[in-house]
Order: sequence, then structure tokens, then C-alpha cells
Amino acid sequence: MAANIEIIKAKASHIRPIADRMRKADRDEVFAASGRSPAAALTYSFRKSSHCWTALFDGRPEVMWGIGDINILAGVGAPWLLGTDAVEHNFRAFLRISSSWPAQLLQRYSVLRNFVDVRNEVSVRWLEWLGFRLLEPVEFRGYQFRLFEMEAADV
Repeated sequence: MAANIEIIKAKASHIRPIADRMRKADRDEVFAASGRSPAAALTYSFRKSSHCWTALFDGRPEVMWGIGDINILAGVGAPWLLGTDAVEHNFRAFLRISSSWPAQLLQRYSVLRNFVDVRNEVSVRWLEWLGFRLLEPVEFRGYQFRLFEMEAADV
């Protein structure tokens, strides 16, 4: 049975429960990109985001995501999402709730842009499903990442 999912404004108190159970692919990605632990990566992203949300699955924080400003004047934002295995265990419900996120973010930003670790195959497929363009891999800190982006004109 699918979890009951509620989206709320993220709180700092959500960081530890998600960090302690973060998906391996997300843990590996944040370490490859920044050298940070799950808790440090979530804390950094939470603090640097202009908007940030948490998805509660049956009342438990399982996913945190947000968007940070890359270039305020040009309207470029960096969307991010980190979560637990609950995302994959409830993937149909997660796909339903996440399908409108790019359009919502593009009401505030003209371009959404960030990188994804090529090893994070579930995230790569999800980003493609959402309609992001993914560029060819580039090496960063010894790992392969793909730039993903979407412009307001794409929606």
C-alpha cells in the first residue's frame, strides 16, 4: 500500500531523520560532488535554498528538496533533492507528486540547472521523465556528472 505523502515547508529538524537513512546513491553523489556527509549536504542545501520543502511519508520526513539561486538577475536556479529509500518504495506516488515541480519552480526562475552523478541512475531517469535536458558527462572531482537543465520555454 502506498504511503500517505504530505508536502510541507522544510524545517532544520527534518535534516537528521533523512540524513540518517539517505539513499546510497544520494550519499555517494553528495560525497562525490562536495565531500560532504549526508547531514552536512542537507544542512548546506537547506541553508542555501531560497525555497525548500519536505515530503512526509506517513508522517515521517523522507525527502527534502529545494532550489538555490545561481544567478538572481538572470533567473537561474539550482534545484536539488535528497531522500531515503522510501522514494523508490513509493515511486508511483512520488512520480505523481513530483510531476508538477518543474513548472512550479519555473514560475520563479527562467532556467533550472544543476548536476547529477551518472551513477545515480534512478535520479537520471527521473530527471529525464520530468523533461530535463541532460548533457554529456563531464568529470568533476574524479567522478562523472551530467548537467541537467530546463528553461521556462520548455514547459
